[in-house]
Amino acid sequence: MYRGNKFRLSYNEIREALSNAEELYNRYRSPEAIAKVIEADGDKIAVLFEGHFCRSCGVNDWVEDFKYILSDIGIEAELIDVIEPSDAEADWRIGVFKLKNIGYNKH
Repeated sequence: MYRGNKFRLSYNEIREALSNAEELYNRYRSPEAIAKVIEADGDKIAVLFEGHFCRSCGVNDWVEDFKYILSDIGIEAELIDVIEPSDAEADWRIGVFKLKNIGYNKH
């Protein structure tokens, strides 16, 4: 449902949209990077990225790409944080995104 400049979605609709975003991301970036939504809380999501990443491309670019996938399916998002492991050679990152045009219905 559309209200003002936000879409009001149920929890299941948001989970389905995020699952679609994961699938699209992984289709074109796996095995170098694999995304998995690990938390969705209101207008924020946390996405785990694992893989060997192309380090010369910039590891955080692989994380930021997820917001473009979200945009492709109609969800405007902003990358607000990247959680990095203490070991710079570790093959994971967590991206925290704020969903800008999605309202959350708890029903």
